[in-house]
Amino acid sequence: MATTGMQLLGLVLSIIGWVGWFLVCTLPMWRVTAFIGNNIVTAQITWEGLWMNCIWQSTGEIQCKVYDSLLALPSDMKAARGLTVLALLICTLALTLGILGIKCTECVGLPSLKARLARVSGVLFVIAGFLILVPVCWTAHSIIRDFYDPYVAAPHKRELGPALYLGWGGSALLLIGGSLLYAGSNPPGIPSSPTFSSGESSPRRAGGAAQVKGYV
Repeated sequence: MATTGMQLLGLVLSIIGWVGWFLVCTLPMWRVTAFIGNNIVTAQITWEGLWMNCIWQSTGEIQCKVYDSLLALPSDMKAARGLTVLALLICTLALTLGILGIKCTECVGLPSLKARLARVSGVLFVIAGFLILVPVCWTAHSIIRDFYDPYVAAPHKRELGPALYLGWGGSALLLIGGSLLYAGSNPPGIPSSPTFSSGESSPRRAGGAAQVKGYV
């Protein structure tokens, strides 16, 4: 029963992390305008994401535009796009295997096969969590590097957007959820932790000791 609860908790956390990461991919708030220097008072705020950038006017109007050219994007954004799509595909596959392999479902009849599917699902969720960390941390590093670079003009400096923090949270949920799903999916007949017998020694070992005493 404890392992079933661990499986359910791991799957729920992984699903929440997967939904959160899907929102991160669609939100354009990876980079936001830095209010420094002459930009302390401004009439508009710029949001930059993986797929589009948006301009928020002080009047409340928001204008969004998809990037015109993929080849014109910087290398970190190209890599972030590829890793993002790969992580979403892995999460989708892991979610399917997790639903098939969790103990409270009857999609697969063999308990050993269900345990293996659940373990593979947990590993895939963990891999997706690591893949998510790469573009989020890479983007954050680029933003911080340009912010403190004196050769970058103040209008071109950006700050960490809310989508990055949501990405870190989604990655943590996937890592924790995948680990719990893997730990709670032991195959039948294999204990979740090693057990040690504290009773009398086995007959074979006792017989061997008696033979040693006879020779002495």
